[in-house]
Amino acid sequence: MPKFAANLSMMFTEWEFLDRFAAAADNGFSAVEFLFPYDFDPDEIARRLEGAGLTQALFNLPPGDWSKGERGIASLPGREAEFRASVDKALPYAAATGVKRLHLMSGHGDRHDPKAVQTYVSALRHACAATAPLGIDILIEPINGQDMPGYFLNDFPFAAELIATLGLPNLKLQYDIYHRQILHGDVLKSLEALLPVTGHVQVASVPKRHEPGTGELDDRRIFRHLDALGYQGFVGCEYRPAAQTVDGLGWLREV
Repeated sequence: MPKFAANLSMMFTEWEFLDRFAAAADNGFSAVEFLFPYDFDPDEIARRLEGAGLTQALFNLPPGDWSKGERGIASLPGREAEFRASVDKALPYAAATGVKRLHLMSGHGDRHDPKAVQTYVSALRHACAATAPLGIDILIEPINGQDMPGYFLNDFPFAAELIATLGLPNLKLQYDIYHRQILHGDVLKSLEALLPVTGHVQVASVPKRHEPGTGELDDRRIFRHLDALGYQGFVGCEYRPAAQTVDGLGWLREV
């Protein structure tokens, strides 16, 4: 069975954020992920992790101004200095939590625009150089246009080609099963093909983004497939509970 990480930005929202760590541990999780920790002191997050006996699987680099709709700035020409500062901002949180994977959001843009691609590639190189000495992987995640219209990184083959072309040892794919199914389908075969460059997997039902096993995919079969392929990483549970978080955790006891 894969190692599941509760996404504390979407799950256990019945609790205040810092109390979600204990709630996740109390309900069978040994790891957590979340979008952004930057509203909280890194040492306090570390204390919550240690107190609950949890591993921090993943979090995101700062995304720009989220409240104004920004979803990353890595591909935005003219924002290079701000991007480099965002990497610096994330590093104390990485050190405090011991996380080994950071998701770098691309931002909105046109992946057919050479200037945007050049800016994005430079950002990837910078982030990977800053984190490689710390043993941290930088992850890039294709996101579907229904959930995030206009997102620059909206294609799995494009992401895989970037990873192969750049050849940066700590640049990996964040394979979100939900986004993959909406963008391209072909989940099982693509997992086989992309697993060598995959650093993290995420799951949610399609199309409603609820608990695994409640949508059009056979998520249990996918979990077995990951086991058969020898995947050793985490599977982040980046879903919105259909009702109360705890009431929807039957799937976790059944896999």
